[in-house]
Amino acid sequence: MTQHSSTRRQLIQGAAAAIALPALSAFAQAPARQLRIGNQKGSLSLLKGRGTLEKRLAPLGVSIKWTEFTAGPVQLEALNVGSIDFGDVGEAPPIFAQAAGAPLAYVAATVPRPQSEAVLIPKGSAIQSVADLKGKKVALNKGSNVHYFLVKLLEKHGLAYGDVNVVFLPPADARAAFEKGSIDAWVIWDPFLASAEKTLDAKVLADATGVVGNRAYFFSSLDYAQKNPDVIKILIDELDKVDQWAQANPGAFATELSAIWGIPKPVVDVVVGRTKFGTGPITKAILGEQQKIADTFFTLGLIPKKINLLDAAAAGIA
Repeated sequence: MTQHSSTRRQLIQGAAAAIALPALSAFAQAPARQLRIGNQKGSLSLLKGRGTLEKRLAPLGVSIKWTEFTAGPVQLEALNVGSIDFGDVGEAPPIFAQAAGAPLAYVAATVPRPQSEAVLIPKGSAIQSVADLKGKKVALNKGSNVHYFLVKLLEKHGLAYGDVNVVFLPPADARAAFEKGSIDAWVIWDPFLASAEKTLDAKVLADATGVVGNRAYFFSSLDYAQKNPDVIKILIDELDKVDQWAQANPGAFATELSAIWGIPKPVVDVVVGRTKFGTGPITKAILGEQQKIADTFFTLGLIPKKINLLDAAAAGIA
């Protein structure tokens, strides 16, 4: 081989390498997918502790970042500003978020949990039935799941919302008012409900059975849900696995929740004992339930405009 042809071959190989290296470099530096989860203390905390989601998503090149929040509305604000991709919430906060223009998508829901919210009355109260609430002071957290529950409970028993004197108080303040006797009844959810039953000997006047569903929801952004349906599917599957484990192991589940919540186990045992388990994908029928809540909140003047829940549906819901 002549020196000329050898030099020519080296030049060709060098040129090929110069073309290939940037391509390989670009491939190596392709951004991996990330899932940023905002969680409240509950089932997502258990999922985080187990590490099973990380193992399921690793082959897809998805890394996870967890951020703990104290309440659903704060999570939804984080979604609105683009700092999380997924979170858990009750019925009411996403309705307010959607009305305010947040780009949320409902992606999963638990089964109904009607026994996990109720109207409480003090021990020895003269109130014997829902009809007896007429003219009484009833405390609740404004714009919450129990706000809707009270409206529907009163309707079922022939009363209008205006027939009771509603006092808006967050849970801690409502409990204090309940203990002092400055309110006649308190509409509240677990674990506050179970705590009042166990520590104040409060009595359940009526729970939500046969009145409203009381589901918990999991949300993402419309953009993230559309671009990452495989990630969302695995997430729902792993959440349902936690639910199935909890159903089969209520004592162990209560022990874990007691530590996460910082609440005595006997109180958590009450919560777990009436919790219904199961998490699945969102459906049009489930969004129909949310639509009724949204319409009620609009009628009450709690949201500024009518909203269509299907606008917050990821593609392909049944």
